[in-house]
Amino acid sequence: MQFIPRDMPPRSIWVLEQAGVHPLLARLYAARGIQDAATLDASLAQLLPPTGLKGIEAAAVLLADAMAANKKLCIVADYDCDGATACAVALRGLRLLGAKNVSYIVPDRVVDGYGLTPPIAERVKASGADVLITVDNGIASVEGVATARKLGLQVLVTDHHLPAAVLPEADAIVNPNQPGCTFESKALAGVGVMFYVLLVLRAELRKRGVFTAEQQPKLDTLLPLVALGTVADVVKLDANNRRLVAQGLARVRKGQMPAGMTALFAAAGRTSEKCTSQDFGFAVGPRINAAGRLSDMTLGIECLTTDDVGRATELATQLDRINRERREIEGDMREQALELAQEMFDPEEEPPSALCVFDPDFHEGVVGIVAAKLKDLHHRPTFVFAPSQAAGKGHELKGSGRSIPGFHLRDALDLVAKRHPGVLLRFGGHAMAAGCTLEEDNLATFEEALQQVAQEWLDEATLQRRLETDGPLLPEYRRPELADTLAREVWGQGFAPPTFSEEVEVVGQRLVGEKHLALKLRHHGQPVDGIWFGRVDPLPALAHLAFRLEADEWQGNKRVRFVVEGMAG
Repeated sequence: MQFIPRDMPPRSIWVLEQAGVHPLLARLYAARGIQDAATLDASLAQLLPPTGLKGIEAAAVLLADAMAANKKLCIVADYDCDGATACAVALRGLRLLGAKNVSYIVPDRVVDGYGLTPPIAERVKASGADVLITVDNGIASVEGVATARKLGLQVLVTDHHLPAAVLPEADAIVNPNQPGCTFESKALAGVGVMFYVLLVLRAELRKRGVFTAEQQPKLDTLLPLVALGTVADVVKLDANNRRLVAQGLARVRKGQMPAGMTALFAAAGRTSEKCTSQDFGFAVGPRINAAGRLSDMTLGIECLTTDDVGRATELATQLDRINRERREIEGDMREQALELAQEMFDPEEEPPSALCVFDPDFHEGVVGIVAAKLKDLHHRPTFVFAPSQAAGKGHELKGSGRSIPGFHLRDALDLVAKRHPGVLLRFGGHAMAAGCTLEEDNLATFEEALQQVAQEWLDEATLQRRLETDGPLLPEYRRPELADTLAREVWGQGFAPPTFSEEVEVVGQRLVGEKHLALKLRHHGQPVDGIWFGRVDPLPALAHLAFRLEADEWQGNKRVRFVVEGMAG
C-alpha cells in the first residue's frame, strides 16, 4: 500500500487558525479543501437556497394544489436506507404541512425490482391515489411514469440518481443531476431532495395564506432523518450535505428524533448523546437496510414514522434480528466469494482488472455488501451476482458492483450495453456503486466485456492501492479529549475521517477474537494501544502505519487508541 500525504495549504491553515479553529482541525480542514471558516458554518441559514433546483417550484404548486383539492397522495419509495428515510420525511413532512391523505408503497427487491415499474403504477392507482410521488427513484422509470400518467395519475419524480438519455414524462421532476439543473450540490441524497421539496412547498403554502411565517410547521424536526439517509447512502459530504448532517446530529445528541431512531440506537447498543456520523453509517443505517435486503422495507419505514414508543421498540428489535441474519448470510457468502475470486488468478499474480463472481447459492439481497468486501480486498472494480428470486425469473441474475477511484461504474455498464446490445436487461447507479440484471447465459459475455472496459480505462497507477493520509500526529495531540473532538465532527464520503501516518515501534502484538491484531506501540517514545481489525499477520518491529485516533474507555479510564487502517510497503 502506498500512502499519499494530503496537501495542506499553509495559507488556508493560517486563515482557519486566525478564525479560532483548533490547529489540528485547521490542518485537517485545509487538507480537505476548506479555505475559510465561513465554509464551516453549519447553521441552517447557510444551506443552499432551493431556487436552483430545477422543477422544484412546479413540484410545490402540484402538491399545494393537490392538498387544496384533498387529493390522495401516494409515495413510491426505494428499499434502501436513503429511500426509507426519504419516504419517512415525505410522510411526516406532508402531514405536518396539512396533507390529509398520504400513503406509501415500497417495491419488493425480489418481486418488483428497482424503481417505479408499470405494475407498481397500477398498484398505486388501485389504492385510490390521485398523485404519485417517487422518492430516491423514478428518474429512469420512463415506462412506469408513462403507465401512471395513462392511468390518470399526476406524477412527481424526486430523485438524485444519474438520468439516462431520455427523461420520464412526469408532471414535475426534481433531481439535481437532471440536465439544466443549476443547483450547486449535485451530491444531494434522495432524502435531501425530498426535504428541499417540502421547504418550497411550505413557502408556496405561505404564499397562499395557509400559514404565516410565525405559525408555520417546523420542518427542522425532519433533519435527523435527513442526516441518517445522507450518511447511509454514502453520497459525497460536500459543504451542503455536511450542514444537513451536522444539523441532524445536533438534534439526535439532544434526543430530538423520531421514536424509531431512538429505538434503533438502543438496539445497536449505541448512545445517541454521543452520536457520530459513523453511527449513522455503521450502526443505524445497516439495520434499516437489512429490511430491504432480506425482508420488507415497510418494517423500516414504519419504524421511522411511528410515534408509538412501544411499537418503535418492537420494530427496532425486529430490524436488529434481521440485520443479524443478514450478517450471517453475508459472512458465508463472503467466504465463498473470496474462494471463487482466488480461483480466478494465482495468489502470486496481480488480480485481473475487474472481478466478476457468481454462485447459484448466493442471496441477491447482500450481493452489494459482498462486492464491497471483495473490492476492498483486491482493489478492483467488482460485481457479485445471485440468481433472481422473483417468480419465473430464475434464469436471470441480479448483480451489484462496487468500484475504485478512477473507474466510473455506471458509465462502464453503459459502454458494455452499447457494445453488447441485449446483454444487460437493466442497469443503473453511480460512479462507485451500480447494479444490473442479465440472463445467466450472458454472464460470460458480461464478464469479458467488463474486463475489456477495465483494461482500457485503468492504468497501473489507478490499480495501485493508495491511501490518503494526514501525515504524522504530533504527540501533544494524542489525547482522549481531542479524539472525542474529532469524532464529533462530520466525516464521511468525500470528506474522509482523519487518518494519520508515521513510523511507530511495535513492542507487542497478539490475536484477539481470532481475527484482529491487538498492538502495543511506542509513538514518539510513549506507549499507546492499537488495534488492526481483520488483520492476523504479525507486524515488523518498526512499521509505517496509517491510523485513526479513538478514545477508548476501560474500567472508567479513558485513553487514546490507534485504529490501524494500513501499512506502507
